[in-house]
Amino acid sequence: MGITLKILLQISILFMFFYIGETIQEIFSLFIPGSIIGMLLFFALLTARLVRIEWVADGIDLLIKDMPIFFIPVTVGVVQYLDFFVGKGSLMIPLVIISTFLVIASSSLITSLLMKKEEHTYE
Repeated sequence: MGITLKILLQISILFMFFYIGETIQEIFSLFIPGSIIGMLLFFALLTARLVRIEWVADGIDLLIKDMPIFFIPVTVGVVQYLDFFVGKGSLMIPLVIISTFLVIASSSLITSLLMKKEEHTYE
């Protein structure tokens, strides 16, 4: 199988989880976005080892590599509503700084815990 077809099939699997999550959200009228439900379902199946990471690794690598492209519409949307942020800059700056540090701290904690777990696996 060609690498292009393999990557397309892997990305299709990821989209399948997205649409399953959207369907669950719509059927049960949940307040959680369907994309999050699909991601949690995918994570649960990966954790349970019902889905193997090798089945989707190349597709995930391609999407992560091109991820900055996905943020362009969000940036354009924020620029369209700059008048909303007028006068709130003094509040927004500390919020952005605090949230950035929280993300960095939580990411480093989770990464260190996973690295320790991986070290114990190989021993």
